[in-house]
Parts: sequence; C-alpha cells; structure tokens
Amino acid sequence: MPSAEHITQTVHRYLELVGEGRADDVVALYADDATVEDPVGGDVHIGRHAIRGFYGNIENIKSRGEIVTLRALGHEAAYFWRLVVDLGEGGKMSIEIISTMSFDDEGKISAMKAYWGPENITQL
Repeated sequence: MPSAEHITQTVHRYLELVGEGRADDVVALYADDATVEDPVGGDVHIGRHAIRGFYGNIENIKSRGEIVTLRALGHEAAYFWRLVVDLGEGGKMSIEIISTMSFDDEGKISAMKAYWGPENITQL
C-alpha cells in the first residue's frame, strides 16, 4: 500500500505537471487501467490512451495549481485546490476544485475525480 507521504508527493507532482502543461508526464502517474472524470458528471476517460487524450488539452497553457488543503489516508487522497490559468494579454481565471484520487498498490493513480463547474470559475 502506498504511504500517505507517497500519495501527498504524487498529488503535488501532479499539480506541478498540470501547471507546466506536461501531459505525457501527467499520464505516467496513472495506472494502465485508470479512470479520470473531470468534471464529475462529464465523460469518464478509461485507460492511459483516453487519459492522454484528455490531458492533451493542458499542453501549451500556462497555469499553476495551489493546494488549499489535502487529506491522504489509505489508498485515497482528497484535496481542495485552485488552478489559475493565464489567458494571455493580462487575463487570468481561477478555478476552485475539489479532487479525489485513488491509488493502486504500486502507488499509481487508479482513479481521479474533479468536482467543479461554471460556478467555481472566477475571472481575475
């Protein structure tokens, strides 16, 4: 079972890679048969190929993520975080997100869900 420290490090690494727009490196954090539902209620991406297609949307986008609070217990993590996206020409937006991740025995992300909607987006 992955430790709480490993899970915490993976969540921080995930946010760092998302902020850098490094889709392939983000996908490498996932198990082969993982699922991504972002936002919850939308499409569920199953397996690394589908997950890579989803994260292809972050490439060439400048952003940064900051964790407000994180809990890592057992094989799970839940965290509230903020993604600030640079829209260019001085514009930015902030998205406040609650995410959950499950981890397999090797410490890879086996499932990720992100809870957010239009009401969680603020233009800065």
